Amino acid sequence: MPKSNSIKNILQSGRLEFFLEAHNALSARIVEEAGFSGIWASGLTSSASLGLRDCNEASWTQTLDILEFMSDHTSIPILFDGDSGFGNFNNVRRLVKKLEQRQIAGVCLEDKEYPKKNSFIASEGQALISAGEFASKIKAVKDTQIDPHFCVVARTEALITGNDINEALDRCYMYHQAGADAVLIHSKKKTADEIISFTRQWNNLCPVVIVPTTYDKTPISAFEEANISLVLWANHMLRASIEGMKKVAASIFAHKTPIAADNMIAPLEEIFRLQNVSELEEAEHIYYSYAKDIDFLKAQRAA
Repeated sequence: MPKSNSIKNILQSGRLEFFLEAHNALSARIVEEAGFSGIWASGLTSSASLGLRDCNEASWTQTLDILEFMSDHTSIPILFDGDSGFGNFNNVRRLVKKLEQRQIAGVCLEDKEYPKKNSFIASEGQALISAGEFASKIKAVKDTQIDPHFCVVARTEALITGNDINEALDRCYMYHQAGADAVLIHSKKKTADEIISFTRQWNNLCPVVIVPTTYDKTPISAFEEANISLVLWANHMLRASIEGMKKVAASIFAHKTPIAADNMIAPLEEIFRLQNVSELEEAEHIYYSYAKDIDFLKAQRAA
């Protein structure tokens, strides 16, 4: 099944699904092996992995390079955090073509100005573009995509920027009308109250996606009862790697040897496994043996 088809099935399955963040090919493979049905290719964490801030400091082509490696090394769908689309409708059209070429299953676009800023940094001072301009970007995606199963998730930052539920609902309705396959309603509250309020009034017009970064203590059953389709755990793999690396670096520095950190690090064999080194060894056997056979036949004919 194409990756894009599977993400559409996930959104329309009628049950709550979960995607976990990844920011490079190695973390993406670990997410798949853990059992998740899909990967959230986070703009925050891919930028951070490059040492850059989450405000479009990484170019869209740099981001595509990361995505290509992630896609090559996994079989589950990847939902790409496309921020505000890296420009206007025309930039979005080119972005979609390049995502499809890399077998990325879908893109999530948000209705903030370009360049965007992270949702949790001075969020109420951030500006949204007009609903009409953002809806035109959604339409541009749907008009441009070649794969009919490619998904676009329309993310509204209305609640993040201090607007009310009605503004969020109005915007999502227009985005759905423009062709969005799902809407993402984002919140920075410590509870899911405004998310639940939104879903009650949304009335299942299309699948709803959420990112419970600040209200992660909410019972999963509450999301199920609210008919939410997809939860994105949006930054945990990067945060885990940062804490792990800091502990190992401090231990090696303090003890002047890596021995004390042995119980905190993976063996080299695990790196080789994740790199699929065994496949290369098998391929070497096949193709080097073939080369020797051809050379032997050539020598016999020459004789």
